[in-house]
Amino acid sequence: MKVIEITKPGGPEVLAFAERPRPELGPNDALIRVRAAGVNRPDIQQRRGLYPPPPGATDLPGLDVSGVVEAVGADVTWPKVGDSVCALANGGGYAEFCAVPASQCLPLPDSFSFAQAAALPEVFFTAWNNVIWLGRLAEGETLLVQGGTSGVGMAAIQLAKQLRGARVIATAGSPEKRAVSLEIGADYAVDYRADWVAEIEAAIGREKVDVVLDAQAGPYTEKQLGLLAPDGRVVLIASHLGQIAEVNVRNIVRRRLTLTGSTLRPRDAAYKGRIAAKLVEHAWPLLANGKIRSHICATFDWADVRDAHALMDAGEQIGKVVLTMPG
Repeated sequence: MKVIEITKPGGPEVLAFAERPRPELGPNDALIRVRAAGVNRPDIQQRRGLYPPPPGATDLPGLDVSGVVEAVGADVTWPKVGDSVCALANGGGYAEFCAVPASQCLPLPDSFSFAQAAALPEVFFTAWNNVIWLGRLAEGETLLVQGGTSGVGMAAIQLAKQLRGARVIATAGSPEKRAVSLEIGADYAVDYRADWVAEIEAAIGREKVDVVLDAQAGPYTEKQLGLLAPDGRVVLIASHLGQIAEVNVRNIVRRRLTLTGSTLRPRDAAYKGRIAAKLVEHAWPLLANGKIRSHICATFDWADVRDAHALMDAGEQIGKVVLTMPG
């Protein structure tokens, strides 16, 4: 099969086509003939040499795919050969065929194309894991999403509004991105290039934030802890602004705050399968009826993968970037 490899750490130019054997299937795996694949921030970090794949995972990038099931392992009851699915992959999405645990497959929402479906798994799995499970967002609470027009940010805003009736504050760096954040459900959109703490405090008055979803860390961390209500939670999914943060531990103890984080990729298939089941039950009907939307910024033929990565490097995209495969 044809694949796209990362030949060495660097810019988009290090991505190159190669030939590899098709993946071998375990008894609980499904082999998907890939029709589209999402381009995600972890792909960019892996290409730069900053995010090595976990032990046992393929070195090929690509964390979400859609396509048609080509074969299944001996113990798989669903999906079946010929089914159209999207799936969260452990890597390997930039290829003609991708093997994934069958429990991480999901049906295509009604009327979704392969390109639209490929934009779903990584962001919705991540949003569910960090906002609903780790963040424990409850009915009517206030959620702050740092980066409201990232793929994960858009999924988080919509899940919070539709499933929890939450008040949502989103940050974004341009008027266009702030407008999109409001359009998909955020109650407030503030400029992270300005004094975003002051803007949030002005917007919500004496009230506080219950949950923060953040990929920046570094100097943001203590500021976010300061915005929290008693028993509030900050959930970190990356550390783009710095791995080290100075925080007021006494404040954490006194106000019973939670500072936590996660990476989903190393989690086992059983854990991810439980998220998949929850998404099919709660989020997929909302996607099918249009109450939750998937926003694709751009699609690229996979021959133009370097252009797709260059767009991600520029950081101007709103929503997901998707690669489409021949056929």
